Amino acid sequence: MDSGLENWHDFEVESRREIVALLRSIGEKNQLIRMQAHGEAEVCVTSILEIDAERNMVILDRPVDTGQSRRMAAASDIAFETSLDKIRIMFSSNSLEEYMHGSTPALKMAVPDTLIRLQRREYYRMNTPVSNPVRVTIPMVTDEGTANNMPFPLADISCGGIAIMDNKLVLGDTIGKNYPGCRIDLPEIGIVTVTLQIRNSLDMTLLNNKLNRRLGCQFIDLSRGTLAQVQRYITRLERERNARIAGLG
Repeated sequence: MDSGLENWHDFEVESRREIVALLRSIGEKNQLIRMQAHGEAEVCVTSILEIDAERNMVILDRPVDTGQSRRMAAASDIAFETSLDKIRIMFSSNSLEEYMHGSTPALKMAVPDTLIRLQRREYYRMNTPVSNPVRVTIPMVTDEGTANNMPFPLADISCGGIAIMDNKLVLGDTIGKNYPGCRIDLPEIGIVTVTLQIRNSLDMTLLNNKLNRRLGCQFIDLSRGTLAQVQRYITRLERERNARIAGLG
């Protein structure tokens, strides 16, 4: 499993009872799960329909696109990533099969032998405001060779990176490409300049049938000072969220 972490073994869960309990919780909370075959750019979204511990089976919702479903079933190494109570959960499978869950087409896999549970604070993702979005400006080179600064709204932020919405599909989905000199305007904190690497891409069809692309971006060689600024902004978002929850209570 490639989590992008040097010491991910420190976060490995090997207890079968704990793995089953975590997967059940993910299913009960209807958490969306990213599913990606090794070496492929295509990302599918699924969820857990049922955990059958006695038969050692995890039943997954099948992607709407039957072609995607078949490609995932044909793959020999599939990575899954989701979150549970702000904790990042990752696991993998070397075999997916198409399966009928009652009358519902689904996918099945064996209960994973291990999974990764990342509880470190820097990997907590905080959603950024929708009504007044935070923006990142990414320098892009046009076909004519001129520089053009393009703004993109953030979907979330962590100390490891950001997710951005590429509504006009101008960035493409080049996994692994670096964009140096990106400027994020963090409200009440200031502008931070970072290098972003595109790590994953997810195309979503909106209710109006328009296509939207969500790109997961990792910070590259973030300085200690910039990291501190990002952490201050995340702490501010957490305080605002907790105040809203307390107000609702």
